[in-house]
Amino acid sequence: PLAWSEDHRVSVSTARSIAVLEQLSDVHSGGQDMVIHRTAVPAPGAACMLKVGPKKEVAECKEKFASSVDPTVSQTFMLDRVFNPEGKSLTPMRGFKYSSWSPLGCDANGRCLLAALTMDNRLTIHANLNRLQWVQLVDLTELYGERLFEASYKLCKADTPCGELGDFPEFQRRHSMQTPVRMEWSGICTTQQVKHNNECRDVGSVLLAVLFENGNIAVWQFQLPFLGKESITSCNTIESGISSPSVLSWWEYEHNNRKMSGLIVGSAYGPVKIIPVNLKAVKGYFTLRQPVVLWQEMDQLPVQSIKCIPLYHPYQKCSCSLVVAARGPYVFWCLLLISKAGLNVHNSHVTGLHSLPIVSMTADKQNGTVYTCSSDGKVRQLIPIFTDVALKFEHQLIKLSEVFGSVRTHGIAVSPCGAYLAVITTEGMANGLHPVNKNYQVQFVTLKTFEEAAAQLLESSVQNLFRQVDLTDLVRWKILRDKHIPQFLQEALDKKIETCGSTYFWRFKLFLLRILYQSMQKAPSEVTWRPSHEDAKILISDSPGMGSTEDDQEEGTSKQASKQSLGDTGKGVDMDDTAEDPLHQSSDPGGREPMVEKLLEIQTQIEAVEMHLTREHMKRVLGEVYLHTWITENTSIPTRGVCDFLMSDDGYDDRTARVLIGHILKKMNKQTFPEHCSLCKEILPFTDRKQAVCSNGHIWLRCFLTYQSCQSLVYRRCLLHDSIARHPTPEDPEWIKRLLQGPCTFCDSPVF
Repeated sequence: PLAWSEDHRVSVSTARSIAVLEQLSDVHSGGQDMVIHRTAVPAPGAACMLKVGPKKEVAECKEKFASSVDPTVSQTFMLDRVFNPEGKSLTPMRGFKYSSWSPLGCDANGRCLLAALTMDNRLTIHANLNRLQWVQLVDLTELYGERLFEASYKLCKADTPCGELGDFPEFQRRHSMQTPVRMEWSGICTTQQVKHNNECRDVGSVLLAVLFENGNIAVWQFQLPFLGKESITSCNTIESGISSPSVLSWWEYEHNNRKMSGLIVGSAYGPVKIIPVNLKAVKGYFTLRQPVVLWQEMDQLPVQSIKCIPLYHPYQKCSCSLVVAARGPYVFWCLLLISKAGLNVHNSHVTGLHSLPIVSMTADKQNGTVYTCSSDGKVRQLIPIFTDVALKFEHQLIKLSEVFGSVRTHGIAVSPCGAYLAVITTEGMANGLHPVNKNYQVQFVTLKTFEEAAAQLLESSVQNLFRQVDLTDLVRWKILRDKHIPQFLQEALDKKIETCGSTYFWRFKLFLLRILYQSMQKAPSEVTWRPSHEDAKILISDSPGMGSTEDDQEEGTSKQASKQSLGDTGKGVDMDDTAEDPLHQSSDPGGREPMVEKLLEIQTQIEAVEMHLTREHMKRVLGEVYLHTWITENTSIPTRGVCDFLMSDDGYDDRTARVLIGHILKKMNKQTFPEHCSLCKEILPFTDRKQAVCSNGHIWLRCFLTYQSCQSLVYRRCLLHDSIARHPTPEDPEWIKRLLQGPCTFCDSPVF
């Protein structure tokens, strides 16, 4: 029921919808609580009817089976919810039973897609394109049913002709071959696409494997970014040979720069095996020659969940795969290692973890830690430790009852960087009695300390703040609570900035300074969105015939200023602009001056870091201009203005920037190509990185990715409202479209 995406969104499957909880590390809020934005994917209103034949023939067969004198046919038909999803006298099959997140970078905004499976077996893919609304891109159940119908319900032409739909076994077979049980996404892979001039270009693609009730697996290949039905490249069906399949997972292994892939399938009867997947036209991918059986005993322990974790073997000095599966109250593990002798398989079970069956399992892919939970509120943490031969697990108990009281657990999921554990809970027993009503809640438990999160951010190989929101949230909480940046973090970050040329550490520094600034702000005494009840019709000092003193005039002016600031906040003014005036300060006259000085000092540091990041991005934009333009070619980017802006500060001495600007000015050959205001045709000077103002006072916001003026009514904004960007147009060349696909230069957030 619970899944955590790589872009920090938690999907919770419910009877009415999929609730999506997005974690944000908000730099504009002074509250210490976790910031979560909630959206929802609503359940379809109509029941899903699987396509097993012509509508008229299907209706006749259903009536025939329902009125059959043979009770084994009539009762089986009437009670099977796959045949009767609408229910009639039975309760309707509304809601979702499973959801799965794609890797990062699959939708039009470079974020994750959501595959959702409803209770009545409808498999759909959704995308969050305009920030608050989820859009269904494709219905895979409908598409697969049409493919089977066109192929006469045969997987290949050599298959024997299928029976008549009026035969109950054939009716069951056609349903089971398109009833999804689970679906899982692969990692992003690269395919080659041949253009019209016979050139080959690399195109990103992703695979979605769908496991069906009869053991077949449909592998859908989607071209990225996935936009809908037109992005589907192919669909191949594999026969797994597994009876009563229950779960599915991708096995992706890399050895000597050669990638291998397969599908791990688990059965409700106990067996687990890897099925080869032949990825045609995928660069660098290889597959197994034959299926690999990881566990073959039919011991009636159903496989509830499977996770595959890539690890590095410290003794064998090579990469390996750890496969863990929840089977009843036990955890089955299997270590896969490719050596000169071939594929080595080590497997065993971890026992003594839970007294009840495991209901949910999740894994931290950064360090291989596995978490399991049973319904009695007990969570186990399993840490793999390598030995000379294989590995062993150290496990410890996490008692949720010590944190939340008596609870029952229904699902767990770990955040991408392992900082939080999300748990679905309901009330447990009180005084030996079960609760009358169940209230399902998603609880968040911290798994790392602030020091561990800070160290992981400093040594990160990802170097992207947005992809590590769970870690930055712990750092944010610590600074807001203590109202200062810890000395060890400040010194380590300054050392990284001196030794490394990456802008990632500058963005991390900007994040810390912004949070520190928020921690110094005094919380407003009243809610800023609530309207003021003061009578603002007329000031006494302005009324005719009334005398006024200086005190009255000052009081009236201060009232006007306070109301204006409240009104501006309610209208959604950019927080960067409002933060420049420290309005909310200590009322104590003695402590006010040091606080004002401290805020001004932090604000100066913030502006300096922002200017450094702006200059670095300007150099990147100018580099793209130089590489992709001919002599005296007019690009839509204000090249001359950006060059002049970079060189306007005498204190800025960057040899790389000076050499680059010299080459560009030589190529432009004294041409300026200025921007013009679309309202009055006056020249728009480049004097500010955030906005352009013409001589007639028309103000246009500037795109932070290309520094063009956004002269339209619609534009995009980054997730944390740091900056704005324009939409790409059909006239834009490919290199400008690439620039417009980038994240925010200040906070790494995607742009909507």
